Amino acid sequence: MTQLTLFDGPSSAMPPGWRYEDGFLTAQEEAALLALVRGLPLQAARYKSYTARRRVVSYGGSFDYDANRLQPAQPLVESLHGLRARVADWMGVAPERLAHVLVAEYPPGAPLGWHRDVPDFEDVAGVSLGSPAVLRFRPYPPQRPSRRDILRADVLPRSIYLMQGAARWDWQHSVAPLAAPRWSITFRTLAGRRPSSRAGRAARGDAPQAAAPADLSEPPA
Repeated sequence: MTQLTLFDGPSSAMPPGWRYEDGFLTAQEEAALLALVRGLPLQAARYKSYTARRRVVSYGGSFDYDANRLQPAQPLVESLHGLRARVADWMGVAPERLAHVLVAEYPPGAPLGWHRDVPDFEDVAGVSLGSPAVLRFRPYPPQRPSRRDILRADVLPRSIYLMQGAARWDWQHSVAPLAAPRWSITFRTLAGRRPSSRAGRAARGDAPQAAAPADLSEPPA
């Protein structure tokens, strides 16, 4: 079971729409995926003129921060089709619904700033490899940010998580600085038409910002 904590607060409840499972992969499966990921054409993540510390590769779409829109990208490599099918089965959707895949490599000490994913995507599922991470949540919009509002979950290697509904749209998330290298493989479904209030929040909250720009999942670290 994931360990959940509310900083300085009385409750440990996570946002509705958050789902987490340890042991989604075996140690052998993780080792095989790490060997595969290390052979992918990872490049430093860029946000306009900023170069992040992470290295990433996108399949099925790439966000253009100058044009502020999702651009076409290479299709998912066949070697990741099996993992996509397995994640889709866990989510209860067809594999083709997972239209975007982002592979990311995080060096020791790299954090991931507060953000929401861009509104082109709906549900977000992530498979974790390497070292543990602490995923933090705070209500959106953060009008008066307080540590008392922050929830966190220990995300272990070989685990999987899902953000949908309120966890996806009504909360921001971030990752605390890492003690050791970590890799993530994130799968996303395309967003359909949403209620105007949510669409307005998405348009306001997910546009790149100078202080903390957002990409498909990860602002600069």
